[in-house]
Amino acid sequence: MSDANGANGPIRQDGSAPGTDRTSPTGTTSPGSSHTNPTGLPTGPTGPSGLTSLIGTAGDSTESDASSGSGEASGSVHGRRVRVVLVDDHRMFRTGVQAEIGETERTGVEVVGEAADVDQAVSVISAARPEVVLLDVHLPGGGGVEVLRRCAAMMSDAEQPVRFLALSVSDAAEDVIGVIRGGARGYVTKTITGTDLVDSIFRVQEGDAVFSPRLAGFVLDAFASTDAPPVDEDLDRLTQREREVLRLIARGYAYKEIAKQLYISVKTVESHVSAVLRKLQLSNRHELTRWATARRLV
Repeated sequence: MSDANGANGPIRQDGSAPGTDRTSPTGTTSPGSSHTNPTGLPTGPTGPSGLTSLIGTAGDSTESDASSGSGEASGSVHGRRVRVVLVDDHRMFRTGVQAEIGETERTGVEVVGEAADVDQAVSVISAARPEVVLLDVHLPGGGGVEVLRRCAAMMSDAEQPVRFLALSVSDAAEDVIGVIRGGARGYVTKTITGTDLVDSIFRVQEGDAVFSPRLAGFVLDAFASTDAPPVDEDLDRLTQREREVLRLIARGYAYKEIAKQLYISVKTVESHVSAVLRKLQLSNRHELTRWATARRLV
């Protein structure tokens, strides 16, 4: 899934943080901050996320904007440190996350490596042995689930466990449940603020399970039932990227908005929509929206 700009960029393991004067691809500047935000992760002052010790919820951008507080990351407040590897196939997004959370003296987070696909992720994680991995769900080479499978021994290491926190644009139930069954300790969406993301990283390091508020229900429902979910043969015809585009189209997003959300070009969005319509034998986006709504994919 390498249709992003610069998806397979250089892999860094030296832990150095990029400068905060990078130009923002989104053209946005964090409120109250002198540096641009290269990723689209919401920024700004937030208060405690209300994370619980077993199944916590990480605040999203709407909740965080309503919160009060100094905006200081939890790591700097408590003098803690956590070593993190970023795994995402979009180089711009990795750069943005690094700029947002990687100022170690402020946040307590030390980014010790990056990877853009499954093979690179396993190699970097094995070499760096971080405490927490921020893992995208959709990656070239088999996706986040494959990374988890190949890192199972490191996750179960009693002395130095590597814990995984999924960070993805997808909020689909099958994606959430898939990585949690694979061993991830939590799942947050890319609408999370930088401050809440830092807080979630420290929670996962401590062994908590952390989820964006509306995703926790998927996990509870999945593990409350022993019945396997029914297979949707029509949905199975679609690739992971096509499913992402399908959901965003069904929610009323314009092609330009989808391109910005997924870090792909408008032309690539159009190609995915054409493929979805062809595979599902639908004529237009209105039929596609009805199809997705009937299957509760919206």
